[in-house]
Amino acid sequence: MTITVERDVFRLAQVFTISRGSRTEAQVLTVRVTRDSRTGWGECVPYARYGETLDSVTQEILGLPSEVTRGMLQELLPAGAARNAVDCALWDLEAKQAGKRVWELAGLAAPGPEITAYTLSLAEPEEMRAQAAKNAFRPLLKIKLGTPDDMPRLEAVRAGAPDAKIIVDANEGWSAEVYADLAPHLVRLGVALVEQPLPASQDEALIGMARPVPVCADESCHDRASLPHLKGKYDVVNIKLDKTGGLTEALALREQALREGYQVMVGCMVGSSLAMAPATLVAQGAMVTDLDGPLLLADDRANALQYDAAGVHPPTAALWG
Repeated sequence: MTITVERDVFRLAQVFTISRGSRTEAQVLTVRVTRDSRTGWGECVPYARYGETLDSVTQEILGLPSEVTRGMLQELLPAGAARNAVDCALWDLEAKQAGKRVWELAGLAAPGPEITAYTLSLAEPEEMRAQAAKNAFRPLLKIKLGTPDDMPRLEAVRAGAPDAKIIVDANEGWSAEVYADLAPHLVRLGVALVEQPLPASQDEALIGMARPVPVCADESCHDRASLPHLKGKYDVVNIKLDKTGGLTEALALREQALREGYQVMVGCMVGSSLAMAPATLVAQGAMVTDLDGPLLLADDRANALQYDAAGVHPPTAALWG
């Protein structure tokens, strides 16, 4: 078996800004695993917030033994981008070898489309209002916030898209005081979910605080090992394959989180349809699906995921799985 890693760059349709900075392109790693003339592939997005770089993740992947299995992989690499791309490539390879779809191999029901959030980049209020108005036809909008002065942005987005369901992502950008001040206004403006309001290192402050809007753990939740630390702080967990280290752990995290009483959101980094494809399986029946990465790109991969009024559709076999 051979494992190769390639760097790919996808231009974004417009500048994408969150509380930690801006970008104009998505830099991803594409992993291919080949055995007996069949090749499976997967994609990951190394994330600086978690100490990952394109180089470090590439080295992790190339350091794996040539005959690695999905079971071995869970022990050889920690949860993160490197394990994600290889795990998804191995699932794809297994499906091709078996002549079945991944969901069949995983014992899952055949997936269907799921309504996905569409993300509005952090900007000045009037620009965010214009973004909201342009996308007001979408049923679910996600607002990137995370500054001490977000109230005008919230008001502007609601004015631009008065009928859309709205969720908010602070990307760890608020203090406990800012969040407490904003919480009543989130209710007033009909916000359905607030994602990671406080830094993961300071989220103990959420214990005992009123949560009039469900609070979702993103940076605070990576895999099943994160769950004991979320009690009393969060109502929802955001499952991203680049955090869990692949589809294998993502499915296990979903099952355990639901068993422990959390609701589930399935999110993504900014990547191509190849990165989103495995996540569509995890997203089945989720409280919130946020797999809009390809919608933010100027160009996508061949055989891209289908997006329409029904949401994001599962991948065709020509793409993945």
